This record gives sequence, structure tokens and C-alpha cells, in this order.
Amino acid sequence: MTNAPSPDAIRAETITIAGHGGDQIEAYRAMPLAGGSRGGIVWIHHMPGYDRETKEFVRRLAVNGYHTVVPNLYSREAPGAAPDDAAAAARAAGGVPDERLVGDVAGAAEHLRSLPGANGKLGVIGHCSGGRHAFLAACSLKFDAAVDCYGAFVVEDPPEGAPRAIKRILHLAPNLSCPLLGLFGVEDRFPAPPAVATLDAELTGLGKPHEFHSYEGAGHAFFSVDRPAYRVEAALDGWRRIDEFFAIHLKG
Repeated sequence: MTNAPSPDAIRAETITIAGHGGDQIEAYRAMPLAGGSRGGIVWIHHMPGYDRETKEFVRRLAVNGYHTVVPNLYSREAPGAAPDDAAAAARAAGGVPDERLVGDVAGAAEHLRSLPGANGKLGVIGHCSGGRHAFLAACSLKFDAAVDCYGAFVVEDPPEGAPRAIKRILHLAPNLSCPLLGLFGVEDRFPAPPAVATLDAELTGLGKPHEFHSYEGAGHAFFSVDRPAYRVEAALDGWRRIDEFFAIHLKG
């Protein structure tokens, strides 16, 4: 007799998916082993790259019952390189162009739709630059839920020295295709509280469903357990909100 897998049992592996323009790019996928109807989530990694901690985020969402994939946005600039080296190569090349980012996310979403048990509902989430990219993706593609974890340069222009591909994208807000959860730190500089307030006001004026939370005592990267910026209380509450948000919009 074969025992059924436990509800938190997952399979995680490196795969190849079709990205922008049909390019074959590396991605990391985690899936529950138990059968059932599943929502899918695209995680968009931060500027430091496709690293161990981002993959842990992906596995966490799989444990919660979602097919989850993170595309390696730096596959073309530095295939097979360590995250820090790949991030440096991408920055030297000017960053990830928005059009290419949207194409890679679209490829990840299509991969999720093709998986056995997929229920057709899709979410997108990202942290740091991935937060901006999650907003961009949700304004460019059809999603059922989006989460922006302290994504900068949605409202404001990037500072001198930032990758040239990064541009403000507030003008895309009318195209937001789904409810948005935003999680921010009051002590963050990019995005600073005034930028968060501007985005909040813009979405409110457009009648776009959204929910923003800003945490006192937290700055940028407060979810990152490997960095001094990690803030336990903010991260725990943020994860609770993410879990509840995706459960509402992606399950069933």
C-alpha cells in the first residue's frame, strides 16, 4: 500500500521554459505532490538575482498549495552564473528591459497554465525590483491577483546610476488587471512613503481594488532573512497577508 503524500510535501526543481521571443530560459519550479486543483503563482526575483532565498520563497508558496515558478531574468546575460555575478552582468547591460520582463513572465504564466491540476487562476508577486515588475506584469497581462513587496520606481524616477532600463510606470495604472496587495516599509527610501501614497491615491482614483500596508520600523528588504534589513514582525504579518490574499483570489 502506498501512502498518500502529506499536504506539505513538494517537488522543487530547475526547469527550462519559453520566455520572451521564445527564448529558452532557466526557471525554478515548486509544486505540491498531493493531487488537486491548484492556482499558479509567478514569483519575480529581486535585483540581486535568482538566489537561494528567492527559491525558498517559491517553495514556501508551494507548501501552501500553489504551483509556483520563478524565471531567471538574467539567464541571457549570465547563464549558469552565481546570482551575484549574474546580477552584476545584468546591471552592466543596463538592466532587464520591461518588454522582455513581460515576455518572460508571460512564458512562466503559460507554463503554469499547462500543468496538470491547474485551475486557471494566476497570481504574480515580487520583491524589490520584482515588486515593480509584478505591478508592470499585472498592468500588461491578465492575472487574478498581484503582490508588490516594496517595489521602487513605479511612481518615482530612479536615481542616477540605476540601470537604464528602469523607468517609472505609473501611467500604466489604468491597465491594472487584478486586485493588488502592496507591502512597504515606512523607513524605505525606494519606495519612500510619499511614493506609496501617490500610488495609493492613483489606484483609488481609478477605482482599482488594492490594499496597502506600511510597517513602522521596517525599511527595504524586510522579508529577506539573509540581510540585516530583515524585520521579523513585519515579515510575519506580511506573509499572513500574502497567504490570505492568494487564498481569496487563487483557490477554488
